[in-house]
Amino acid sequence: MKRPIGIMDSGVGGLTVAKEVMRQLPNENIVYIGDTARCPYGPRPMEDVKTFTWQMTRYLLKYDMKMLIIACNTATAAALEEISSELPIPVLGVIYPGARAALKVSLNLHIGIIGTNGTVTSKAYDQALAMINNRVKVDSLACPKFVPIVESGAFHGPIVRKVIAETLQPLKKTNIDTLVLGCTHYPLLGPEISRFMGRNIKVISSGEETAREASVILQHDNLLNISKEAPKHQFFVTGSKEIFQSIAYNWIGEKIGTVQTVKID
Repeated sequence: MKRPIGIMDSGVGGLTVAKEVMRQLPNENIVYIGDTARCPYGPRPMEDVKTFTWQMTRYLLKYDMKMLIIACNTATAAALEEISSELPIPVLGVIYPGARAALKVSLNLHIGIIGTNGTVTSKAYDQALAMINNRVKVDSLACPKFVPIVESGAFHGPIVRKVIAETLQPLKKTNIDTLVLGCTHYPLLGPEISRFMGRNIKVISSGEETAREASVILQHDNLLNISKEAPKHQFFVTGSKEIFQSIAYNWIGEKIGTVQTVKID
C-alpha cells in the first residue's frame, strides 16, 4: 500500500513524530504539513484550533493518505475525536500514546505534564492518564515560551537554558518521577530540559509510542507499504519555509528533500 501517511502539526514540532515514523516504518511514504503561518496554537481558542486542524486535514486528503497522525497535542485535544469519527481512515493523536509511555516507566505514579496553554487547560492528559490508571497524580504546567523558541531554531545556549529553568522551576518542587513533553515541539529542547530536571526524572516524548501504534494499526489493517521502492516524503508549510527546512534538515537529515509553501483554507 504505497499511499502515504499524513502528518500534521502547528509548525516544526511534528517533525519529532515524523522522524520516529521514518525510523520505525522506513518503507512508508510521508506527506507532512506544518501550519507555520499561524503557529503557535497553544494560546488560540480551541474552536480556532479545530478549524485550522480541519483545514490541514482537507489539504492532506488530496494526497490519498491511508492514515492521519495529528502530531500536535493542542490539535489532538481540540479535534481528534471529531476528525477520527468523520474520516474513513485511521486517525491517531499524540496524547494517549504519550500517556501510555509515561505510565510504563513511572514508579510512583506521579507524572508531570508540560504543554501549551491550550493542551494544559484542556486537561486532555489528565483524562488520558486517569482512564488508564485512576491512581495517577498529575502536575501540569503550561510553557508558552517554548514553542516560539523552537520555531526560531534555537535549541541550546544560555538564553534557552535560562527560559527553561525559569519556566520549569515549579516542577522541581514536586515529587514527579516522570515528565511528559506534552507538545511535539518540546523534544527539540529535550536535552536541555533533561539537564535541568536531573537524571532522576524520566523525560517522555510521545513520538516513539505514536509511531509504534501507527505500525501496529497498519499491520493489522494490511496497509503496510511492502514496495521495494525508496520512500518519497513531501513537506509543506503555510509560512516561510527557510527556518523549517533548516530545522528539518538538522533533525531528520537528507530525507527531508525540499519544502514547499502552500495555502490552506
